[in-house]
Amino acid sequence: MPNNTWKPGSWRQRPATQLPTYGDAAVLDSTLRELSNLPPLVTSWEIVALKQAIAEAQEGKRFLLQGGDCAETFAECRPEIISNRLKVLLQMSVVLIHGLRKPVIRVGRFAGQYAKPRSSDTDTRDGVTLPSYRGDLINGPEFTPQDREPNPRRMIMGHARSAMTMNFVRALIDGGFADLHHPEYWNLEWVGHSPLAEEYHHMLEGIGDAVRFMETISGSQVNNLDRVDFYTSHEALLLPYEEAMTRTVPRHPGYFNLSTHFPWIGMRTAQVDGAHAEFFRGIANPIGVKISPTVKPDALLHLLDHLDPDNEPGRMTLIHRMGAANVAEALPPLLKAVRDTGRRVLWVADPMHGNTESTSNGYKTRRFDNIRSEIEQSFAIHREAGTHLGGVHLELTGENVTECTGGARELTDSDLARAYHSTVDPRLNYEQSLEIAMLIARQASVTSAA
Repeated sequence: MPNNTWKPGSWRQRPATQLPTYGDAAVLDSTLRELSNLPPLVTSWEIVALKQAIAEAQEGKRFLLQGGDCAETFAECRPEIISNRLKVLLQMSVVLIHGLRKPVIRVGRFAGQYAKPRSSDTDTRDGVTLPSYRGDLINGPEFTPQDREPNPRRMIMGHARSAMTMNFVRALIDGGFADLHHPEYWNLEWVGHSPLAEEYHHMLEGIGDAVRFMETISGSQVNNLDRVDFYTSHEALLLPYEEAMTRTVPRHPGYFNLSTHFPWIGMRTAQVDGAHAEFFRGIANPIGVKISPTVKPDALLHLLDHLDPDNEPGRMTLIHRMGAANVAEALPPLLKAVRDTGRRVLWVADPMHGNTESTSNGYKTRRFDNIRSEIEQSFAIHREAGTHLGGVHLELTGENVTECTGGARELTDSDLARAYHSTVDPRLNYEQSLEIAMLIARQASVTSAA
């Protein structure tokens, strides 16, 4: 655990990147005071439970499924959007449980994923330069001076929408939405004729038969099939917001970031001497770090020493996002370095962010073949290294979007304009997400047999 000199505001003494410049310091200060007195979004005992589950995943006993939007928007805090995201993750988790034969940790990229890093501080169009859009927690996407001006009050709006999202998810789960006796609750109307639907429903029938058989011979319902544990995550980018949500709690030592269960550091802010690493150093949450192909083994080990000096079970998740063209060369040296030091980490593959490209008609997209290739290569590389791939990190949605090409319906570049709704990065739609889950289940069975 961190020493006694660490405080939630210690990051302010370190160089900070990817933070907005607010024009009115008084409004910022009053907003942060208000935020620090608002109720937390998650509880410390939920965080402790997640850390224990991740510790088990580090030992190969569980698999982590992390997925959701690239960047949530305030306008999409709607019941149908939230429930569709949950449906996709529930369906994927059932596929993974069936294929992996182990419990799945379900972590949503929502209820707080309102801030995004950008490659430039400014955006220029037709000779006009304005601040870049950094997510609804900071400013608005419309290219106007009013929208693009960073507004501290958006943090209060983000807190409210995160609370509404998480409360709705909890209510759905507590009300039986996740009950394995009723997987029809998870159906999405627009995919009734999906090429994958028959395979998925055949799998559910097999699971249902097994459940009914066990209940028949036992004379009672099988326990724990009517609800699941579900956790939230987001990139903890806007440090003033994260600081205001970081608190001490009774009966648990240390400081907990109560804005989310599982915060992560993106590759743009993972400098060991930077503000984000300093903030993450002191919080008691399990944490993730995105690892790019440019990261060297010595630098990664130095960062692990900084963030997890006690090699605490469940503390560290390393999310490699290399790209299909780079993973075979960049990943093995990192696996060897971490393995040779005896570090406890959960290795997770992010096959999305290293495979982003732009099409000739101006759309950012990701090609399904590249996403699939990076997953397949990652499993093979881990097998060769004597480590195991314990999770996957995906940008996905339950909406009928056409943002990533390929997959079950073989979407092409010309399909992108039909239903491209993302404000930042392209997401897998339902069919593509389910296909990825089936791919992972098959890859994991190969690993088990090896």
